[in-house]
Amino acid sequence: MDTASFTGLLRVILYFVVGYYIVKFLARLFFPIVIRKVVSKAEESFKQQYQSQQQHNDPTSWQSRSSKQEIVSDTEKSNNPKSTKKVGEYVDYEEIE
Repeated sequence: MDTASFTGLLRVILYFVVGYYIVKFLARLFFPIVIRKVVSKAEESFKQQYQSQQQHNDPTSWQSRSSKQEIVSDTEKSNNPKSTKKVGEYVDYEEIE
């Protein structure tokens, strides 16, 4: 069984430092490329969602729908103000001398 030596410890520390700088250098090279690809894919996804939403809300599609459909609005929610939650009772304390 080998025992740990001072030179072995220095060698391991040197490997960690060199490895850190190599990873840091490679990250500076490849990180912008990866970010550009992720952003472009997200942009394409948003464009597709926007186009499908525009096709769904197209004004010409309103004309093609049957005239029997009605738009129902929920007026109960808009007329009633939001209720506040009551947590507990209010207790007024007085000083006793």
